[in-house]
Amino acid sequence: MARSTSLSGFTEWLPDERLVELHVLDTLREVFEAHGFASVEARAVETIDTLLQKGEIDKEIYGISRLQDDEASAGDARLALHFDLTVPFARYVVENAGHLAFPFRRYQMQKVWRGERPQEGRYREFTQADIDIVGDGALPFRSDVEMVVVMARALERLPLGDFRLRLNNRKLSEGFYRSIGLEDTAAVLRAIDKLEKIGPEKVAAELAETAGATEEQAAKALKLAEIRTDDTSFVEQVRALGGEHELLEEGLAELTEVVGELERRVPGRVVADLSIARGLDYYTGTVCETVLVGREALGSICSGGRYESLASTGKRTFPGVGLSIGVTRLVSQILKDVAATRSVPSAVYMTLRTDEDWGAAQDVADQLRARGIAVEVALTAEKFGKQIRHADRRGIPFVWFTDAEGNHEVKDIRSGEQAPADPQTWTPPFEDAAPRVVPVE
Repeated sequence: MARSTSLSGFTEWLPDERLVELHVLDTLREVFEAHGFASVEARAVETIDTLLQKGEIDKEIYGISRLQDDEASAGDARLALHFDLTVPFARYVVENAGHLAFPFRRYQMQKVWRGERPQEGRYREFTQADIDIVGDGALPFRSDVEMVVVMARALERLPLGDFRLRLNNRKLSEGFYRSIGLEDTAAVLRAIDKLEKIGPEKVAAELAETAGATEEQAAKALKLAEIRTDDTSFVEQVRALGGEHELLEEGLAELTEVVGELERRVPGRVVADLSIARGLDYYTGTVCETVLVGREALGSICSGGRYESLASTGKRTFPGVGLSIGVTRLVSQILKDVAATRSVPSAVYMTLRTDEDWGAAQDVADQLRARGIAVEVALTAEKFGKQIRHADRRGIPFVWFTDAEGNHEVKDIRSGEQAPADPQTWTPPFEDAAPRVVPVE
């Protein structure tokens, strides 16, 4: 694992750890692009007013300002670092709507900053990877289905071990609450969202206090939250609780479709979990949280859902569905189980017989590089034994020698085998061509 840094909550991966992080990012990118998502990048700062639209998170926002305050920097006082990628993306869509083709598929991988107490899995600076499908005025529900399938496939490509996408539907929950007489559904959802943190007794008390729930209503709301199935049998369990509402029926139908399709395309990864609420008010349908089996205490590594009007301008709205992965949190767990096979990309270390050979060595290295082989050339002509030891410390598997007559040999410093080599044709074995991420033995 990475060393502790002088500032808590800010990770600084060592080179081999950074290679694991890059493996995660590259894998996610490959899966997202295979499903038609385009990459975007937003600026690091937003206006404070824009960021506060998401809710009461002002204590978590890092404001920015210049050390030398003057008239030129007066406007910076209302700027802050973005704390997620959703709010910047909403602004991006509104400002660029005339240049985007809808439905618009986007993925975004960037740093975000959040002023919360550092602890395992929680950082002040971390990388997120988001995907969204956004429509103009309307967005077919099958976007929800595709979103969870894409994310499940992406996570399956990573060395995570077992994981589960825990799915619910806000329409189902809200429809049920209304059917039992609870009209302030936002307050109910916020209380239910705290269930795993504070337990059922405190949630029941909060339901009474903030949503005006009777003891019987609170009990029924908690009974709904207890339902968990790995198939569509949740429907019968919900109906057994009673209650009828149009929104409830719509939510049941949508969740049934998502769970059924995900189980068909990525089997063994879905749980219909009716305790999932996502406390933010802008979610309107499908909601998702993802946990690592056996590491549930870490919390959700991937979450999100459906929103009908996160982004809007005038009478024009942009409904969408999106999921966000906490990449830094994910990497912190992956590093417990896997490691890079070496800490540098170089497959070959080009030795020097004399200092005057450096230019010629670079010429040979360029022949290898032209064929995609990463090469590092020695900076000084030390004794060969010392150059070999340096390559070994760097984790470079092959050392290249060129004699005074221009003959080439390459040595595998792990096995000690050495053989003639032609820079126009020599290629390292596939497993040595680049660093790989493998299980820790």
